[in-house]
Amino acid sequence: MKRNIVIAALTATALIGGGAATALAVASDDGTASTRADVRVAADDSDDRTDAESAARSDVTAADALAAALRHTPGTAVSVDLEDDGAGVWEVDVIKADGTEYSVTVSPDTGKVVGAHRDNDAHDSDDRAEVAALKNASTDAREATLAAAAKGTVTEVSLDDDDDSGAVVWSVDTTKGEWKVDLGTGKVTTDRDED
Repeated sequence: MKRNIVIAALTATALIGGGAATALAVASDDGTASTRADVRVAADDSDDRTDAESAARSDVTAADALAAALRHTPGTAVSVDLEDDGAGVWEVDVIKADGTEYSVTVSPDTGKVVGAHRDNDAHDSDDRAEVAALKNASTDAREATLAAAAKGTVTEVSLDDDDDSGAVVWSVDTTKGEWKVDLGTGKVTTDRDED
């Protein structure tokens, strides 16, 4: 009976923990059973994966994800982010000409759009000001991505207010640091605000 309880407990531990468990029941010479258990729980690194690790494993770059999302949902891309929340997809936010915002998900393995939905989140005045700055911009999200790619594998691009100048810039995270890309010139500089 003890052996069954131990085996059941180890099985439950393996299932809950996502790892492996083994148990061995051995009968001794006097007829009593003894149990030896070896429990190994394999680490589930999907939650611990960083954007950098996910980007390094991805066959699809941020620029590829942007292009796929815009083919699917034409408009203006305002951000791209490689989600590391277990889903492991590129999420691209696109604003259509009528002002509606969509979140488009792109497979990091195939570059195909795997989902899209209208984003009903209310936007504050800062969001509207950032999007308005894009109307006169010479550098779009894809160009900012390509410019910053020389600084490492791009994991996230978004619009942000530059704390130094107050101007809206592309904020780009790469595997080697955080960068600002000027909307007008496309010039890449270190994001010292994030240090």
